[in-house]
Amino acid sequence: MTLLGWIIFIVALLFSIMLHEAGHFATAKKFGMKVTQFFVGFGQTVWSRQKGETEYGVKAIPAGGFVKIVGMTDLEDVEPDDEPRSFRRQPGWQRIIVLAAGSFMHFALAFVLLLFLAVGIGLVNSSSTTIGVIDPCVPKSESAASCVKGDAKSPAVKAGLRIGDKIVALAGRPVHTWAQLGTAIRAQPKGVPVAVTVQRRGHRLTVHPSLAAIPGRKGSYLGISPAYLFQRAGPVRAVSYAGSEFGQIVAGSVKAVGSIPKAIPELFAKNRGSTAGGQVSSIVGAGEVTGQAVAAQVGWRVKITVVLSILISLNIFVGLFNLLPLLPLDGGHLAVVIYERARAWLARLRGKPDPGLVDMRKLLPVSVGVFALLVGFGLLLIMADLVNPIHLPQ
Repeated sequence: MTLLGWIIFIVALLFSIMLHEAGHFATAKKFGMKVTQFFVGFGQTVWSRQKGETEYGVKAIPAGGFVKIVGMTDLEDVEPDDEPRSFRRQPGWQRIIVLAAGSFMHFALAFVLLLFLAVGIGLVNSSSTTIGVIDPCVPKSESAASCVKGDAKSPAVKAGLRIGDKIVALAGRPVHTWAQLGTAIRAQPKGVPVAVTVQRRGHRLTVHPSLAAIPGRKGSYLGISPAYLFQRAGPVRAVSYAGSEFGQIVAGSVKAVGSIPKAIPELFAKNRGSTAGGQVSSIVGAGEVTGQAVAAQVGWRVKITVVLSILISLNIFVGLFNLLPLLPLDGGHLAVVIYERARAWLARLRGKPDPGLVDMRKLLPVSVGVFALLVGFGLLLIMADLVNPIHLPQ
């Protein structure tokens, strides 16, 4: 099942890459620019096919993709017949649209998946206090991925609680929502029996588990998780949900990008998963978490929700990151075009000719330096995901 999760993630990632490049491709074609290549991957060509003036294909390393538009910068030699259709000769607004189209496709895909979650799968209603998962053991730490030999049984297992039990009272006080129940559990003293009243098959019974403690986690631990109840949303509710979630993920992604400078020491910390910087992950980490989600002992709706949530967050993060004003990212090229147009506007105000294109030779050292930093940080993330992976909570 973990392997299946990896396959799902890789296929979804390649689809996302194709959409990104399709955004550049479609808008460039729309504006009459000459596009000579559309490839998924890098390195040696595995398969390609020529159709019209464009070569379509797949390369050996599935770590990205590219669309080759003639005359992207002033450094490229272009045939005289192709110069009128080169990227650099088109109006600034058209070049901006082409450059931004890749990130737009990531955002559009994320929004469509959010709508699908709301309409097709349903939104999670966690107001019920029905038990959906019972943890078999007391984890040795907050980040422990699974039980190992020697771990103590969880208080829920010892007390005989069952999946499907609805907890109606704890310590003699009624509870009506899972949030209330969680707060009540954490507030109880550790190691002291507490009355837990459940409704099971139309009958009420009370058990008295002694709550445990998990190192690094505040409050007591019973070892239960809610039964996820899904309610499909109507069109208006779905759009409202998608917009709200999209905004929250954007805010979280911006925070994640801002935490990158301090992320390095947290990547190898024992409590990596509970730190903001430590949760920055590579595609290896995202694939591993997807595999864990597919292999988890939960219902299919929960699995789909978790997997799609990972893909939604990844697409929004990549879309935003790609817009950073740093060469060789699309955002860096956008910044160059905007600078060119602003410089041309100021020149017109002063009655001077358009200065033309930016001399990209002066920016090459910056571009190479940023690329080296991105590759280095990416390799560091992969290493952290291999030796100190993030695990889904049990």
